[in-house]
Amino acid sequence: MFDAMDVGIIGFLTAALIQDWNMTHATAGWIGTINAIGMFFGAIIAGVLADRIGRMKVLTITIIMFSISSGLSALSTSLAILLVLRFFMGLGLGGEGPVAATIVAEHAPSKTRGRWVVLLESFWAVGWLLAAIIGYFVIPNWGWRAALLIGAIPAFIAIYIRRGVPESATFNKMDKERTSVWGNLKTLWTPKYARATTMTWILWLLTMFTYYGMFLWFPSILVLKGFDLIRSFGYVLIMTLAQLPGFFSAAWLIEKIGRKFVLIGYLICVAISSLFFGNAETVTALLASGLALNFFFPGVTGTIYAYATENYAAEVRATGSGMANALGRIGSIIAPVVVGGMMTAGFQIETIFILFFSTCILAALNVLLLGKETRGQTEETEILENPIEKVSSI
Repeated sequence: MFDAMDVGIIGFLTAALIQDWNMTHATAGWIGTINAIGMFFGAIIAGVLADRIGRMKVLTITIIMFSISSGLSALSTSLAILLVLRFFMGLGLGGEGPVAATIVAEHAPSKTRGRWVVLLESFWAVGWLLAAIIGYFVIPNWGWRAALLIGAIPAFIAIYIRRGVPESATFNKMDKERTSVWGNLKTLWTPKYARATTMTWILWLLTMFTYYGMFLWFPSILVLKGFDLIRSFGYVLIMTLAQLPGFFSAAWLIEKIGRKFVLIGYLICVAISSLFFGNAETVTALLASGLALNFFFPGVTGTIYAYATENYAAEVRATGSGMANALGRIGSIIAPVVVGGMMTAGFQIETIFILFFSTCILAALNVLLLGKETRGQTEETEILENPIEKVSSI
């Protein structure tokens, strides 16, 4: 929830700073990009560390890092200082996501594992809704610094999590002596995992490019469509209400029809909705297509976390999920700058959303051709359900 709140605030922060600090769209795009660069390194570092020193230790460190950085960024007196602190925020945010998904996946029973991971990710929608509320009520009345101060709250929650949540039993049973960072990274490209690694990396890259290119620029895009800043924030708040039902629908379908086809179906729906949003000329069309985007995209991102963790065995699960997440951060690094540059260069909004349509269709084709269904299956459950294979492995 707080991850999403901090990321979601970037869109409102960017729109406010463009007016407050008189920045161009291209310059403001670096706020989202530097955050994504930090998330790229955070996902890599946290993933490999979680397989070495434990999931809960790494989770606590990452939460404290992004919380403190958010609070300090409220004191920024220049863009340079803000960018440095946003980098450290991203470092914590990028590390927390895949590690949290790994913890939930390893605590949940195999029959409902996907549902629990998607429900975990559904609180992203709650956080994004909080960001929209902050953008609509807090920033216009108390300024963007007050919004960033709110982002420091999770530091206190980290203390409770560290004391109250046990370490993953799966991690405790792992053979630590045979686990090495370089060995885990090489394992991702062995014949056993190469196809899954290729698929998850491409999927994360295209999805995160689309997500960050689209959602971080929502308020500014609405301004370009002719709405003032306050009305733009209000429309984003309304559209954000669709995110939680989107997550819940994916959480239900993921155990009914499987991870693979939920991803493909929702990606196609996002692609179609993006075309309608880019060409929307009335408030009704804008809200309808915006609600559709906010419904289907969370289903995609929630399912990806479950899907990525289930493609790898416990010994490399956090590494595999973290590296795939890190590749996605390359997309989120590029997207804000690319979209900001296109807007500054005078590209039409319709053209920008045709780009998002294309990336979603490519992501769906990638899952269709390279992905496998993982519902109810991970390496551990397959071994437990086959005693002959279990004996031979021992």
